[in-house]
Amino acid sequence: MVTSFVMVKDLLDKKEKQSLSEIRARRNKKMSLDIHFQVKESVLCIRLTGELDHHSAETLRQKVTNYLETEDIRHIVLNLADLTFMDSSGLGVILGRYKEIKQLGGEMVVCAISPAVNRLFDMSGLFKIIRMEPSEQTALQTLGVAS
Repeated sequence: MVTSFVMVKDLLDKKEKQSLSEIRARRNKKMSLDIHFQVKESVLCIRLTGELDHHSAETLRQKVTNYLETEDIRHIVLNLADLTFMDSSGLGVILGRYKEIKQLGGEMVVCAISPAVNRLFDMSGLFKIIRMEPSEQTALQTLGVAS
């Protein structure tokens, strides 16, 4: 009887260790953000894929600011079709780039927004200041760029 108890306890301990390892691996796994830039007639098109969170927001901020400082950029089109998650850090970096492009006399247009991110934009009130278009092509056309 004691031997059975020890065997069951050892088995449970082993499963618990495996579960903890799996949890740690998932927790430590960073979900990535892929950022694709394209300049079309002084419009910086940014396509985001993945998760925009506190891990990736600073990278996005730096890269966009670098484009604004080194290229002749008048407007930004932000394509969020493939963005699966965004937190308040993401909202902050988008709002900051909106202010940056406004100071340069330009405009930011968000397009192709996913439903989950759409809800966050709506709740935050960003749609009151940043225009949204259904597609990147429409966004470019509203800025006077034929795609």
